[in-house]
Amino acid sequence: MRKSTGSKKIKTAVFISGKGSNLKNLIKFSKFKKYPFSINLILSNTNKAKGLKYSKIYKIEKKIICYDKKIKNDKKILKTLKQKKIKLICLAGFMKILSKNFIEKFQGKIINIHPSLLPKYKGLNTHIRAIKNREKFAGCTVHYVTSKLDSGKIILQKRVKISKKDDRFSLAKKVLKIEHLLYPAAIKKILN
Repeated sequence: MRKSTGSKKIKTAVFISGKGSNLKNLIKFSKFKKYPFSINLILSNTNKAKGLKYSKIYKIEKKIICYDKKIKNDKKILKTLKQKKIKLICLAGFMKILSKNFIEKFQGKIINIHPSLLPKYKGLNTHIRAIKNREKFAGCTVHYVTSKLDSGKIILQKRVKISKKDDRFSLAKKVLKIEHLLYPAAIKKILN
């Protein structure tokens, strides 16, 4: 990863599929001087992603790429990223798996936030699985994206205690709160 120098911020794209709470949070942090990144593109695999509204609110370009033909889509996305001079991709609730070819072209420049303490609970339904297995802690992990699902090198992790009263919704709320602190901190860590 190229280090940021002085006031020049690293151009970043955020890939979303849903509400975009991590996107909104990253936009907020990108405005602070000490955070070395700017959000220059919001990309979604669906036009139904509620997070797309932030493109209008914050005047950030958005792109919707329907994921039916992976190779064709990869080319479209790569072309857009090149045009926008994007140097970092942040996956924030992006519910599609990127192709191996795409990941190789952006090697070491794609990061993801996952709602578990990896390597535990890769994939979906992390909170239900953690509660079912009577874990004492849950949490989130920011990691580099590789072609193996949720298996890239860990950048930062943070944990929260699972209380006896927690269900998947209350636990998801707790974890999301720490995601909002961890993601910008992880970006800052890799860019500084």
